[in-house]
Amino acid sequence: MSAAARTFDDNRSVWTVGTAPDEPAPALTGDLTVDVAIIGGGFTGVSTAYHLGRQNPGLGIALFEARALGNGASGRSGGMMLTGIRPDPDTDTAVREHELTRAAIDDLMGLIAEHHLPVRHRRAGSLKVTTSQQAAEATHAETERLAARGVPVRFLPAAELGDLLRARGATGAVFDRSEGVLNGVDLIRAMKPLLLAQGVQIFEGTAVTRVRPGEVVELETRGGTVRARAVVLATNGYTPRLGFFKTGILPVISHVVATDPLTEEERVRTFGTATAFSDDLPRLAYASIDFDGRLVFGGGSNSSYGYQFGNRTASVARPDDRHARALRRTLGGYFPELAGVGFQHRWSGPLGVTLARHCGIGVMGPHSNIYYALGYSGHGIVLGNLAGRVLCDLYAGNHDRWRDYCFYNYRPRGIPPEPMRWFGYHIYTRMTGRSAFKRLD
Repeated sequence: MSAAARTFDDNRSVWTVGTAPDEPAPALTGDLTVDVAIIGGGFTGVSTAYHLGRQNPGLGIALFEARALGNGASGRSGGMMLTGIRPDPDTDTAVREHELTRAAIDDLMGLIAEHHLPVRHRRAGSLKVTTSQQAAEATHAETERLAARGVPVRFLPAAELGDLLRARGATGAVFDRSEGVLNGVDLIRAMKPLLLAQGVQIFEGTAVTRVRPGEVVELETRGGTVRARAVVLATNGYTPRLGFFKTGILPVISHVVATDPLTEEERVRTFGTATAFSDDLPRLAYASIDFDGRLVFGGGSNSSYGYQFGNRTASVARPDDRHARALRRTLGGYFPELAGVGFQHRWSGPLGVTLARHCGIGVMGPHSNIYYALGYSGHGIVLGNLAGRVLCDLYAGNHDRWRDYCFYNYRPRGIPPEPMRWFGYHIYTRMTGRSAFKRLD
């Protein structure tokens, strides 16, 4: 296995490989009036359009995507379907949040099966690795409490990891069989015909440049003005560019690589039989196995995440830049035999991170017609798809089911303005190795 990349597409996610051909929807040309305008063509926007259209036949829905559906974080993830909503909840909260997100994965699997969607996915569980003996003991105890409450998790001491995961330095791991791996680009492209069949208007290559709140919300685009009785902000890390949550969402650029395909023998010998894992370190590292045997790897150091001045989200990814070199070091630290593996894909994209490390899903504005779902902090595949169901209920006035969850009407806040934000991020991460500012709320 050579360290040189054999074929490399600049900033192209591995999840675009082998996907069904996609004919882009036309851009908006002219003014438009609809009932609901959805900004963003990722998991949140597509899921919301689907559930709103299914529950409200005849509702005028339009979805606007600046580039192509799935171009943002939804198509640039690590591919992991994860349970849970926030870090380190108490046991009772962890049980409730696991039940909700486990059911959300069940629903997503049901959606794929119901419509016979050609979506590559694998629900074989994943591992959360501990990296110290103290963490292993505490995690073991908490896992036992969760398992006693019916949560399908179990703790594996280092001696029992065996062929499952060959990560050097692992002191144990929690196995959650509810979790899995999913190709997000497959899902979004497969959902597109469903939306069109429901009467949803889709406009790609249509960036919304300004949102004017009011009883009738106005959206400015280069192609025309859109007027809607309600708007959905399904833009996650891009949301501050529209003037919302400027001090609530930090767009953290996440850098990811995918190796050359490994044979089954190579994968089992060097990585193990597991299909996904993450660790417990502040600059979380994670990996999954795609559907052609590639190892997808991200995180693990300050260089594998980044923040750009002014909430900028544009980024480039080159096969041997400092981010790729940092990823190689972390990968080699866990799996020494993979230190020289070739990187076939190398990409980056913005995560939406909040100080509370959990998302917000709700409705706001003097006319209660600005809906939002954002700040998934790395759990976007499950929570972005769940958000569609939540927002559909909120649009119908059905709030009660969601009131007791931390994300309900949570409005992220507390991130200082520039230049304090930029200096604070870089000083804090260098001093502590943690993802961003200290949690304040």
